[in-house]
Amino acid sequence: MDDFIMKPKVDFAFKELMTDEMVRKGFLAAFLKLNPDDIKETSLLNTNLRREHEDDKQGILDVRVALNSDTEIDVEINLTKLDVWANRSLFYLAKMYTEQIKPGDSYVKLKKCVSISILDFRLFENEPDFYSCFHIREDNRHFLYTDKMEFHVIELPKLPEKLKEGDNILAWAKFINAERREEFEELAGRDEYFKAAYSHLQTISQDENKRMEYEARQRAIRDHNQYMLEAHERGLKEGVEKGRTEGWTEGVVGVAKKLLAKSFSLNEIADITGLTVEQIQNL
Repeated sequence: MDDFIMKPKVDFAFKELMTDEMVRKGFLAAFLKLNPDDIKETSLLNTNLRREHEDDKQGILDVRVALNSDTEIDVEINLTKLDVWANRSLFYLAKMYTEQIKPGDSYVKLKKCVSISILDFRLFENEPDFYSCFHIREDNRHFLYTDKMEFHVIELPKLPEKLKEGDNILAWAKFINAERREEFEELAGRDEYFKAAYSHLQTISQDENKRMEYEARQRAIRDHNQYMLEAHERGLKEGVEKGRTEGWTEGVVGVAKKLLAKSFSLNEIADITGLTVEQIQNL
C-alpha cells in the first residue's frame, strides 16, 4: 500500500471524494461562483434517472447532488474521447430537469439543473481555454432566456501549467488531474476544502477494498481503450483488403462507416481515410 495514491480523475476515486460533504461544498462553490458559507446543504441523490417507458434510454449519472434545496447538479467524468458528449450531457440534464415534476404539478416547482463535465480529451478543438460555461441566451442581445439549465465543461488536456491566484476552478481541475503526492500537498495548502479532499483521498487510497475496486475500474478503462484501438485497426485492415478486391473508394467508405459506428470524430476519420468531412457526413 505504502505510497500509493488514487488518481481523482478515475471515476471511482472521484465518486468516493464526492461522498465527503466538505469536498462537495468546496468543489461546487468554485463552479457556481458561490461563497462556501452560502451553501447550507449538499446531499447525494440517486444517480439512476427515471424511465417513463420501457423502451426509454436509461440514464445513469456519475455524481448527482442537490444543493440548498433549489439546485440539482450532475457531475460527470469521462476519460475516453466522445464527440457526442454535448448531446449526451444535454440528454442527461434534460432528463434531470423533466423528472422533477409529475402530471398536474406546477412548473414553479422546477429547480435549476447544472451539468459539470470533466473531460480527459479535447471537446472544442479550436478553443484554447480549458474551461467553458454555457447558458441559454438570445442570439443577438445575449440576455438569458432562463437560468434553469447551465453547462460547465473542463478539458483537462488544456490545463495551463501555472496556477492563477484566486482561480478555484483551475485549482480543482488541477487537483482532479494530479497524480503525485507533491501536487496534492501543494493544493491542500490553499484552503480547508482542498485539505479535506487530500485527506479523504489518502484515506480511500489506503483502504484495501476500495483500492481493489479502483484498480478494477482502471482495468475496465484500459480494456475499453484497447478494444477501441483494436477495432480501429481491424477496420483499417478490412477496408484495405476490401479495397484491393472491390476498388479503393468502396473500401475506404467501409472503413469510414466502421469508424463512425465506433464514435470516432469526423476529423479523425478524415485523417485516416482521406475522405472529406462532408463526404463522411453524407454517410
